[in-house]
Amino acid sequence: MSKKIMLLGSGELGKEFVIAVKRLGHYVIAVDSYNNAPAQQVADEREVIDMLDGTALDTIVARHKPDIIVPEIEAIRTERFYDYEKEGIQVVPSARAANFTMNRKAIRDLASMELGLRTAQYRYASTHQELQAAVREVGFPCVVKPLMSSSGKGQSTVKSEEDIEKAWNYSQSGKRGDIAEVIVESFVKFHTEITLLTVTQKNGTTLFCLPIGHRQERGDYQESWQPCRISEAHLKEAQEIADKVTRSLTGAGIWGVEFFLADDGLYFSELSPRPHDTGMVTLAGTQNLSEFELHARAVLGLPIPEITLLQAGASAVVLAQSVGTNPQYIGVDEAVKEPRTDIRIFGKPTTRPYRRMAVTLASDQLGCDIEALKEKAIGNAAKVKVISE
Repeated sequence: MSKKIMLLGSGELGKEFVIAVKRLGHYVIAVDSYNNAPAQQVADEREVIDMLDGTALDTIVARHKPDIIVPEIEAIRTERFYDYEKEGIQVVPSARAANFTMNRKAIRDLASMELGLRTAQYRYASTHQELQAAVREVGFPCVVKPLMSSSGKGQSTVKSEEDIEKAWNYSQSGKRGDIAEVIVESFVKFHTEITLLTVTQKNGTTLFCLPIGHRQERGDYQESWQPCRISEAHLKEAQEIADKVTRSLTGAGIWGVEFFLADDGLYFSELSPRPHDTGMVTLAGTQNLSEFELHARAVLGLPIPEITLLQAGASAVVLAQSVGTNPQYIGVDEAVKEPRTDIRIFGKPTTRPYRRMAVTLASDQLGCDIEALKEKAIGNAAKVKVISE
């Protein structure tokens, strides 16, 4: 039976999810705060609202009567989800999961205090003065992040007293929603940062993709690769942690569970209850099912017999450099001229500095030189220029 799915947040990850569920015969209403967002371009219907306005959210849910609600962003009145579940609407992965993971405070306290997972030392601050005190407790260097944000917005590294005020101001300008509070984390000296895509099912066991390595700048991923080689012991530990957290949060869907791997072991970092930006590397055909196809199957309760790694892959982002509208892309032909390369242009209608506009993809056989593959994707991304009005 065809399901009516309401997608809350319609960026590039939502776009690929919509394509996946449309291929399975379902109906999608894509919601965002602006018109013509990427996922709206491939959905059946669209709505433009402020999702932090609980009344507006209630209105469109009542109007469309969806079978399933799929959140894609943080800036949503997620407390409304508990009422929607009581009305018989499936919330992905669950109302509990959405409420905990849309706020860094809830998920960090769950991981560290309730589940006893190893994390970076952290404190919270709601004012500039509290931030000063928190930084002194945690020590330099440290990382300051809004409790609600995405793609690195509002996140900065504090290396000295002089950085604190700038970090506070940036956190407030980059936050999503109306929560001023920030988390202050001690800096973990890691050598590898990984995403472990974890799939929880309605009627099946929890499955894991092989680790995805990634590199960040300004708190946002720049390139990712799969597989990322880690020891069997660390892989088993990461899988046990991911299983523990997702079981506590409950629900069906894909989760992006992030870890730092340091000389002294594995640290839990963050968790997203939806497809992860670093997982766009799966669009390079690294697996039998991309992260978006896995999410679609898990959400719909369809069987996932196995996740198989087919080849190695790498992704690299294409960023805008200026504020503008009606973006055009120069150099796409050069970016895809080599064998086993591709590009995904997201279709965002406006640009701003460092906004992610597209991703280049490269693949090769398993056992290839992964560093060379990463450089291929990065080099192809550099060939694409975003020109806007």
